[in-house]
Amino acid sequence: MIRASAPREEIREEVAEAANVLSRLGLVTAFGHVSARVPASVPGPGSAPAGDSMLITPAADLAGVTAADVLEVPLRAPGPLPAGVPAEAWVHLALYQARPDAAAIARAQPLSAYAAAATATSLVPLYGQAAWLGESVPVHDGAALLRSPGLAERAARSLPSGEALLLRGNGAVTLGATAGLAVARMWLLAAACEVYLSARQAAVTPLSAEEIASWRGVGHELLPRMWEHLRRRPGTPAGSRGLRAEFKEPGPGWRGHDDGSTPLL
Repeated sequence: MIRASAPREEIREEVAEAANVLSRLGLVTAFGHVSARVPASVPGPGSAPAGDSMLITPAADLAGVTAADVLEVPLRAPGPLPAGVPAEAWVHLALYQARPDAAAIARAQPLSAYAAAATATSLVPLYGQAAWLGESVPVHDGAALLRSPGLAERAARSLPSGEALLLRGNGAVTLGATAGLAVARMWLLAAACEVYLSARQAAVTPLSAEEIASWRGVGHELLPRMWEHLRRRPGTPAGSRGLRAEFKEPGPGWRGHDDGSTPLL
């Protein structure tokens, strides 16, 4: 779900904080990036069409990224990426184009994701919280860096639904309604991969379709609580910016999508 009224600078701050938390959780090293789509109701700078751009962290260590470092990129970038933008920003652009319901993206390299993607073609939820990643998590069978529109679009086609994608040999991407929720899902994905790797040598019982649906039905309530927990772990100031109370469920200042697509949590 995309907020209709979030100021541009507020989104920048949320992207920067999410990037800092992603780094502090150990899900990235020198690489990784976080982005958020600019809502259509937020006017663009100059002649940029409203709602036709994203805010993304620079090609830098995410531990030290600030709101002032966050860069704006048109969603339909016509040529080379702007200076300072991560070379794999193409995958963010491709996912925003392919998934109108995606409002934010996290790109990271959890070690457990490398291992799980090397041994599976998809992951089904083995426990409740893993269902917040999708009915299953597909594995994109391509280890090349997503540094071109063609490679990025191919990866995006591997995630027609759901909120998490494993990239064989290249980490993972997760989606969310804000940068914080995308990061919370990345943490959940790393945990789900660890559970899968621990359980795969034994006979396992994955969640049923009904159980998955029941857990996904409460994600809008519980996933924001997970983000609040992660952002307040030691090393994150308790007063730093993040999700607010009104983000727990839709209300004034929120909207769905004009194309009728189902919004993400």
